[in-house]
Amino acid sequence: MLFSPACERNKGPILAVLKEWLPAHAQVLEIGSGSGQHAAFFCQQIAGIGWQPSERQESLTDLQAQLEALSPTLPAAIALDVTDAGQWPCQSFDAVFSANTAHIMSAAAVTHLLAGASRVLRPSGLLLLYGPFHDGGIHTAASNAAFDQHLRSLDPAMGVRDAIELVQQAQNLGLELLADLPLPANNRMLVLERR
Repeated sequence: MLFSPACERNKGPILAVLKEWLPAHAQVLEIGSGSGQHAAFFCQQIAGIGWQPSERQESLTDLQAQLEALSPTLPAAIALDVTDAGQWPCQSFDAVFSANTAHIMSAAAVTHLLAGASRVLRPSGLLLLYGPFHDGGIHTAASNAAFDQHLRSLDPAMGVRDAIELVQQAQNLGLELLADLPLPANNRMLVLERR
C-alpha cells in the first residue's frame, strides 16, 4: 500500500484550515492525490464534503486501489494532467486543493494548474495550495533552501516556488490571494479566491 509520512504529519494542520475556509457541503477537486491519505482523512473528518481525487494517468491504478482500501465511499479517482486542458473536469467546484505538488511540477505546469483551477472554480470558489514556498528567492527556513537545492539536483524543472510570483500569475488568471497561512514544518497554505 502507498503511504506518505508527510501526509500523516500534515493532515491535522491542513484539516484545521479546510474546516475554517471551506463552505458547508463543499465540492472539492484534489490535484495530485498521491497516496489518497488526505482524501480519505478529510472526508472522514468533514461532514457533507464531496471530494474528487485525481492523479496523473500513470499513477491512477495505484491511487484507486488505495482509495478503495481506505475509504470505499469516495468517488473513483480521475486522470488529470494539469497541462492537458482536455483532462480537466467539465463540472464546477467550490474548491480546488493541492498539497505538495507545486514544487515537483515544472514552473509551466504550475501556471497550468492555476489556469485550470480558475476555469473549474465557481465564482468565489477557493484554490488552496499547500507546501513550501519562498518569497522573491528568500526562503523562510534553511531546511526549505536545502530542499529546493535537492529538488533541483534531481530535476532542474522542480523546485520550491516563489509565492510572490505565483500570486501574481494567479491574479492575471482571475484568482485573488485571500490568505497566506503559516503551517508547521515551514510550510504554508495559499488561499486564493476566483473573482
